[in-house]
Amino acid sequence: MTNALEPALATAPSARTHAAPLRRPRLGFLGVGWIGRNRMEAIAKDGCAEIAAVADAQADACEAACAMAPGAASLRSLDALLERDLDGLVIATPSALHARQAEAALARGVAVFCQKPLARTAEETRGVIDAARRADRLLGVDLSYRRTAGMQRIRELVSAGEIGDVYAVDLVFHNAYGPDKPWFRDPVLSGGGCVIDLGIHMVDLALWTLGFPRVEAVSSRLHAGGRRLALPSAVVEDHAVAQIDLAGGCVARLACSWNLPAGRDAVIEANFHGTRGGASFRNVGGSFYDFVAERFDGTRAIPLASPPDDWGGRAAVHWARALANGGAFDPEIERLTEVAAVLDAIYER
Repeated sequence: MTNALEPALATAPSARTHAAPLRRPRLGFLGVGWIGRNRMEAIAKDGCAEIAAVADAQADACEAACAMAPGAASLRSLDALLERDLDGLVIATPSALHARQAEAALARGVAVFCQKPLARTAEETRGVIDAARRADRLLGVDLSYRRTAGMQRIRELVSAGEIGDVYAVDLVFHNAYGPDKPWFRDPVLSGGGCVIDLGIHMVDLALWTLGFPRVEAVSSRLHAGGRRLALPSAVVEDHAVAQIDLAGGCVARLACSWNLPAGRDAVIEANFHGTRGGASFRNVGGSFYDFVAERFDGTRAIPLASPPDDWGGRAAVHWARALANGGAFDPEIERLTEVAAVLDAIYER
């Protein structure tokens, strides 16, 4: 993305009111590379919203998006999008732009659904959430693994106490390839390396599944090219391990990486160990998309979920449906500051 997508921040909220439920809210899509188009396709397929406009600095990306939504206007900037009388904006741009772009939309009374991370730091994250609260507009973030069938079932088990008191969680996300865009490796633009790219999903899954217990301590060790980084670092990490101590005695252990020789495309796992059993969520055969979930009872593995499971766009669809039903601020998003604070602690910033 170029700076053409950066907004001139609005200074006053829109005078529009949102008391009545909306029907087929008008959506704009800022950033329509692969992930942006994927979320757009999911919302269009559901039929819960109108794809009104798209914007991207790359003309070919806009062309591909408009081929999927022929009635959508093709634009080049956020400012142009915000002139289109939108009800909601879906953001899939480089991470450094997320907070400013989200705040600009919210200041105009436009609800926001943003790719993760919502912002680079906990302070920036709080700023966006404060903007959504002031505007009383719906704010969502694409923490998509929450919407997998497997993690939904595991959370139900844990919440019901069916595996007893959870005392340990093992979290893994190794991507054998790593990002292909240079901005990912610039900490100013990305906010960090594999932790903020991949580890954020796993930290979120652990806290969300456990009901967001208080975080008591965080320790970490980060590497780049096999060499340990002194923290805070001006170099992004490609490998990280961290320990997160939670209230009640539970400990979560995280390992994540880019470009790790793992013998497969990806290793993605969240394993919950309780006093009466366990539960496991993991990818199948190195897939980024196919997952199984099982409950463990001694030596028995009891299936909870398995492919196929078309989960990728569910978070976006959930947000769009909530927007169609009024789109007021949902205070549940405030929990995201706790995830961001853990990442800050991992980075020692």
